[in-house]
Amino acid sequence: MQCGIPVEGRPSPIHGNGAFATRPISAGERIGEYTGSPSDKDGTYVLWVEGDDGEYRGIDGDNELRWLNHSSSPNVEFDGPELFALVDIEPGTELCFHYGEEWEHVDGGSPTHSASTGPLTRRSSGRPGRPRRDRPTARPAADP
Repeated sequence: MQCGIPVEGRPSPIHGNGAFATRPISAGERIGEYTGSPSDKDGTYVLWVEGDDGEYRGIDGDNELRWLNHSSSPNVEFDGPELFALVDIEPGTELCFHYGEEWEHVDGGSPTHSASTGPLTRRSSGRPGRPRRDRPTARPAADP
């Protein structure tokens, strides 16, 4: 766990490594921020975040959130570079988010019944049921 983020990276039954909760996380709770070096190229762990000016900036992930896998039934979601829980999450549960429309053809289901291949695609659509804050959004890094 880095900088108070209640997440650890470890082998995932979904794909490669995954991000797992280290404590209970409540629905709507801010889990942490996707941090890393600025990037102008797509990459496996690059999150593209749209700024207020409409320009995208890449963040090449360096914390545990870089291990997030895809699910058509996500339990977390990005709002810009910040990650929030969509549901109550128990310790040991893998955190997964929906990579975006480009991933609709990838196995749906739940966080324990999905898969990812190729570079991570990261996108933010805000948190359902809550007004969108004046925060940047993210776009997919690359096609799956």
